[in-house]
Parts: sequence; C-alpha cells; structure tokens
Amino acid sequence: MTPDIIIHTGALLTFDDGTPNAQALAITDGTITALGTNTEILPLAGADTRLIDARGGTVLPGFIDSHVHLFGGSVELDLLDLYGVNGIEEMRAEIIPYADARPDEDLVFCVMADYDILGTGKTLTRHDLDQILPDRPLAMFAPDHHTVWANTAALRAVGLLEGGEVDAGSEIVMGGDGLATGELLEPGAYSPVLALTRHGGRDMMGLTTGKDPVPPATPTQREMDKDVIERGLHHCAAQGITGLHLMDGNPYQLELLAELEAEGRLIIRCTVPFHMKGTDPLERLTREAPAMRDRVRTEMVRCGHVKMFIDGVIESGTALMLQPYPGEMGKDGNAGDEVFTQEHFVACCTEADRLGFQIAVHAIGDAAVRRTIDAYEAARDANGTRDSRHRIEHLEVMHLDDIPRLARLGIVASIQPGHAPIGHIFPAGAVGQYLHPHQIAGAYAWQTIRDSGTRVVFSTDWPVIPVDVMPNIRAAINPLDLGPEWTDQTQSLHDTLASYTRDNAWVEFAEDRRGKLAVGMQADVAVMDCDLFALDPAQIVDAKAAATICAGRVTYQA
Repeated sequence: MTPDIIIHTGALLTFDDGTPNAQALAITDGTITALGTNTEILPLAGADTRLIDARGGTVLPGFIDSHVHLFGGSVELDLLDLYGVNGIEEMRAEIIPYADARPDEDLVFCVMADYDILGTGKTLTRHDLDQILPDRPLAMFAPDHHTVWANTAALRAVGLLEGGEVDAGSEIVMGGDGLATGELLEPGAYSPVLALTRHGGRDMMGLTTGKDPVPPATPTQREMDKDVIERGLHHCAAQGITGLHLMDGNPYQLELLAELEAEGRLIIRCTVPFHMKGTDPLERLTREAPAMRDRVRTEMVRCGHVKMFIDGVIESGTALMLQPYPGEMGKDGNAGDEVFTQEHFVACCTEADRLGFQIAVHAIGDAAVRRTIDAYEAARDANGTRDSRHRIEHLEVMHLDDIPRLARLGIVASIQPGHAPIGHIFPAGAVGQYLHPHQIAGAYAWQTIRDSGTRVVFSTDWPVIPVDVMPNIRAAINPLDLGPEWTDQTQSLHDTLASYTRDNAWVEFAEDRRGKLAVGMQADVAVMDCDLFALDPAQIVDAKAAATICAGRVTYQA
C-alpha cells in the first residue's frame, strides 16, 4: 500500500532496540509501515504521498506531556500573564490597559503572579490590589494555581470579605480587622472567585470539585468551551506534542473531548482522570469512577486514572512536611495542611487499586510523599501485587530514606523539571528559604530518583509553566548550579527525551502502540527543526517543532 506520509532526511531517534537509528519512515493509515534509509524509503512514495523533509532534524516519537490541565491552560492563553512583573507600579501598567479593554467582564483575572511579586517576604493583600483597581473585581492566580489574591470588590462580590466555610486544606486568610486579607489558599477557598471568570469557573471544576457544572453548561457555553480547548490543543501540537495526561477531570470535560473527537477536532490523545477529593465519601469513588471510565474509551480519549491531592505547595506553606517550616512560615508549628486524613486516603487508594485504576497523587512535601508511598503499599498489601504503575506527581521534597521505596514498590515518579529553583523558570532562590538545610538533598532530586531504579516521567503541569517542551528539557539537562548543598541533578538528553516520549507512553499502558518509532506502531511523531544532539544543552530552547503527526494526521507544520 502506498504511504500517506514519508518523513525523510532525518536523524531518527526511535527508542526501538531493533532499529535505534534511521533516516526515514513511512506512514500508512495512521501506522508506521517502514523505516530505513532515504534510499530504501523514498521509492515507496506515490503521487499522493506527502513528503516531509526533516532537513537533518531529530525525528522522534511525539512528545507526551504526562501532567497538564488542558482546559485551564487553554483558557489562560487569553488571560493577562504577569510572569516577570514586579511591584505595584509594574502591575498597574499591565493591568489597567487590560481591564480597560474588557469593560464588560465581571472579573479582571490575571495569571502567573509570583508569590514574591511585591518583593521577598511581602504577601499581596486586597489593599495592594485596591490601589490598582478599586472599583472593579480584580483577582490573580499564583503560578502553581494553589493561591488566588483578590481585591476588596472581588471578595465582596462573592461574599468572602467576612470569611466563610471552606474544605479541609483550604483557607480564607483573615486579617486583624476581622476581614479577609485577599489571600485565598487552595480551591476550597478561591472557587467562588473563579465563578466570576469568562468561563464561569468551568475550566477549573475538574480541579476544584471533580464534578460537573451546576447548573449545567448551556449549548452556547459548551461550544465556547470546546472552541477554547481546541485552541489549546493546537497550541500543544505546535510544540511536537501528541499526547496529554490531564490531571483534572470530570465527566463534563470528558464529554467535551469526546465531542471534539466526533467532530474531527481532537488532534491530541487525552487521558482524563476521575478526581477524588478529600471531602468525598468513599462511596463516590466506588460508584462514579467506573461509570466515568466506561463512558468513553477510544484511542484518542479515555479515563483510566484516579487523581487525588494530599497536600498543597511549598510557597504557601501548605505542602505537608515532616517538620514545621523554617522561619515565619513555620510559626505555631505549621508543617502544612492535611487534605485527606491518612485513614481516608489509604481507603481511597485501596479502593481505586481494587477497581483496577491507576492512581496519580499530587504530593509535594516530604510528609505528603511518605504518606502516599505508605498508602500505595497498603493498597498492594490489601489487593495483591499487580502492574498498577501508580504515580506520585511532583515529589518536590523527599526524605532520602523514602527514595529506595519508590523502585521497590514500582511507583512512578512524575516530575516537572521546570518547577524547580534550578529550572530557569522560577526565581532560583525562592523555594530554598522554605526548606531546612537537611531537606535540600532530597529536593527536586530527579537523577537521584532515577539512579535508584525508579521510572521517571517528565511533564510541565501546564499552565503552572508553559507547555513548551524545550524549556522543560533544558531544566533537566542544564539545571542551574545553586551551590554545593544542592546535588547535581543533570539528566542526559537521551534519558530526558525518553521520559517525555517512550516512558510517558509506557506509564499510560500504551507501550505496545506508542512511544517508539517502529513498524506497526501508531504514527505519533515529532519532527524537530534541528538535530537536538548537536546543540549545546544551554541552547536546547532554540529548537522548535517543524512538524507534528498524531495518528497519522499532520496536526502542525511550521
């Protein structure tokens, strides 16, 4: 059969032991049907075969970002990005024109506001934001999406100015005057503010509640939501991405993706989780998770994992630690916030495992990571050993004693190199001030974890950082040197690319279909505009995707 597409004159990185390197490949009906030299493959072309000249660039399996928030990331492409903005005056210079251009929006909403946007140790308050926009609701997301800061008008609009009831692990920070300061920690506190946004908070419900919008989205709203997701998918495809593991989920988002597939608009494979909250009864997991899994199950979209949060983040003092934080953050013995009781968490992990789900748990602090490992071990003891490929997301701080337990229990380390203070994206010294000196050896310890025999997979957590692949790869292969107390965690380029392609296909149980360039594999391919292995590690960010192919369909071409 004549190939639909031939990619030629490339430096193929196949991750296939039988043919580790090649120059060209052929694609027919969504499947790789031949690999070899230009001389071997080009004569297979017919009159209608699409030829893609790789011009010596690296050709590899399509990138799979194994931890993203697609709906929210897609929405945020249109919001005001405050990355790199510092101080009230710079904020005002960005926000006022943005607000003036959107006079009809109920909330002026910004993203990527750094925790130290006013300077180290100074926390944003509603009074600061009132100086910028006193008469309209104004709010902004921290990069990690665990904190929202809101002005007085926004707090008043949603009835939070005088505080309110929130879920465990969330907090409306109150001031000495008995009123909210404007700092809202975790979804249980800030969800009412998100309801004022353009999409009514629907983009975040897979994260904040795991449930569908109430009232249900109207037909117009559904179409608006699908359109914005489609835009986000095209943005991802332009990075060479062919697969996404969503880490926020509800039936609504699953339905939107299924509708996009039916309409021929889903250009990236997506897995959607069932999101279990610490306040949810175990019965919800037993009843609703299998139903969501059975609702949609195609090669392009499915539900196969359960997502849970066991803690918050270091920067807000909500990541769960084995001892109180140093300095002011550790005042009154603060060691972070418990999102689940450990008893309930173990019960949920055991039940999800019994039901045959893969589990993915957000765990950032060393106590949170330990609790997660303990829960996975308890689930194994209760249900027996199986090939579960349970994951821990982030693992930003680990006790060194816990690292060998990951490999022993077959736990996957799902890591985002660009989140680290050594990752070039966030301020280099920011996190270190919140850690005790002895914790640094187990902080952002990618190579240490890899050396222990644990499978490591890489992702971005978009929109926490951009979904762009190359800056995240640079973080892994060319991390900053922060001094001798920080262990060198430099990854090889080959290992890093494997953790972004082959291993991310493996972690979604698709290693027999994706993640390699080999005859019979699904044609998910990224063509880069240069030979990645010829670049200096510091210059890897200059590389770009020249073409992306998913399921044999060209989804992007520069």
